[in-house]
Amino acid sequence: MNAENARAQVFGDSLVCEETRAAAFVPMEFDPAAVRVACQRAEALLHSIAIIEDGKVEESDERGAHEHALQRVEAKLDLLTSLVATLVSSHRPPPAPRRLQWSALGACLAAEADGAGNAPGSNGMFRVQACDWLPEPLELPATVLASVADASGHHLWLRFQPLPPPLVSAVERHLFRIHRRAVAEARRPR
Repeated sequence: MNAENARAQVFGDSLVCEETRAAAFVPMEFDPAAVRVACQRAEALLHSIAIIEDGKVEESDERGAHEHALQRVEAKLDLLTSLVATLVSSHRPPPAPRRLQWSALGACLAAEADGAGNAPGSNGMFRVQACDWLPEPLELPATVLASVADASGHHLWLRFQPLPPPLVSAVERHLFRIHRRAVAEARRPR
């Protein structure tokens, strides 16, 4: 499969964000139970990030402000618990920062040309540091569609496994926040 065919399958008509992030593809066999748990953790992580990053209260009444503040504290506690669990469970080094494009359907990331397990059809986890302030990686099950070398380097095209609709929605909202910040940054006078 060439890059254009992979681009159509990975991005389609969805919002695509391009950024430099700690990201990697980790080849592994899929266990349905492990994939389900990974999707649940990814959805919870994205939900917590959304609550924290969208900290502005739109409601004017005092009750709404207190409820939102409580949600933010709960989200931070959820993230703290997740971080501690990650520290206890493994001491794997974080992925290297690399250029990537991603959407709610999949990702394209710069990769090593000789990467083992990167053959089309390989399954694994796409790991990405979802935001600068949180070292906990977002993990999404993915399949390699293509491994393409071109003038700009070697790229790995990943298609996410069919994700549950709430997780797809959470990924879309997260990418929209990234896009919105990039647009705001581009509009700032320099």
